[in-house]
Amino acid sequence: MNRKGYLILLFSAIFGFVSNESDYTGGSTPDRMPFLPGNSRLTNSYSDNHDYAYLDRSISYFMRKWELKGASVAIARSGKLVFAKGYGTADGIADVEPFHRFRIASVSKLITATAIMKLYEEGRLALNDHVFGEDGILNDDYYANPKDKRVSRITVAHLLSHKGGWTTRWGDHMFMPLVVASSLNIDPPVETRNVVRFALNKRLHFTPGKGRSYSNLGYAILGLVIEEVSGMPYEEYCKKEIFEPIGIFDIELGKNLYTERSLYEVKYFEPSNAIPKKSIYGTGEIVPAANGGNDIESLGGAGGWIATAPDLLRFVLAVDGMTSKEDIISKESVYIMTNRTSGLAPVGWKGTTSNGYWWRTGSFAGTSAMVRRMPDGTTWVILFNTNTWKQSKFPTDISYMLSRAISGTKRWLDEDLFDYSLPVPLEPYPFSF
Repeated sequence: MNRKGYLILLFSAIFGFVSNESDYTGGSTPDRMPFLPGNSRLTNSYSDNHDYAYLDRSISYFMRKWELKGASVAIARSGKLVFAKGYGTADGIADVEPFHRFRIASVSKLITATAIMKLYEEGRLALNDHVFGEDGILNDDYYANPKDKRVSRITVAHLLSHKGGWTTRWGDHMFMPLVVASSLNIDPPVETRNVVRFALNKRLHFTPGKGRSYSNLGYAILGLVIEEVSGMPYEEYCKKEIFEPIGIFDIELGKNLYTERSLYEVKYFEPSNAIPKKSIYGTGEIVPAANGGNDIESLGGAGGWIATAPDLLRFVLAVDGMTSKEDIISKESVYIMTNRTSGLAPVGWKGTTSNGYWWRTGSFAGTSAMVRRMPDGTTWVILFNTNTWKQSKFPTDISYMLSRAISGTKRWLDEDLFDYSLPVPLEPYPFSF
């Protein structure tokens, strides 16, 4: 560890920031001293290394070019976290650190798909189970009597593979909350179940299983399926059955407003020409889409999570099919999610190739996120608190930049930064690093 790292730990000990792990996990580890790596918080200092100069320059130049306010980057090689660093501003004041949390948008779908596959492995649901109808998982009265009787044919597999029957021909169901509220004659804000009821009041755009169209609605419904099958709230199930068993404690569902941000969650910025929206709370106020103009909470399993980059990377390494770290899902589940011959893939992932490149992207107002798994054992996560006008084309630029920067880095840390595992602090620091 360099001198700066030791100074940070010393200040942390003086001010009480580094505490026993039991303060965060509920466990008891009295034999572990504060200065052991496992009880130290991961900060930028651990990746301040001249060997990473090209990586730093590449990311900084990319951010200036696209006017991106803040970013968090995490890189693993053969299962070891070798780089974790923040760039730019978290909120207009503080610098981004690896413990800052970002909205991850549609990268959330990988979490939802993993939760479904775990329930499948446990025998608690089958992929060909119907979702709606008398024999469906969501068979209560609220979802009864859909306008299109083909709804009763929708299966869990259809939703996983974006074959449920919905398109965005008339807009994305998950991004029209005021229309939903007006149609159902309810007061905003709406809940996920309200959006689903709204969709069931319309005809499907194609017969389930007979087409494929990317669907946020489908993954939001899968979040409700997880709740019904597990008997637990969606967030609680994912935390207890996916995250906590692999040492993740800082991923949670986000909120809509800046004033409701979690501790060390970044502020979100939009391009200067971004068009504001009406508040989802029905006040008539015109607000930024990232601050009350989009309903992040109703997205749920489709795009509602916030995470640190290192934690998100730790999760990805647990579902990547590599042998460097043990996966939390079976080889069969990984095959179903990633191999095109499964008939469903890509599931959760945005794209997979037969030669081992898998990726997941996420984007909405104020947020851009990307995960990439490479066949040489390199996996990376990059999170931004800004979106750009390029939208769907932006991930191509991200991938090119970061892949080139990684290739140009000739020497990596020997230690595994995952060992610095103390979660996000429970209280704000009285000073900035």
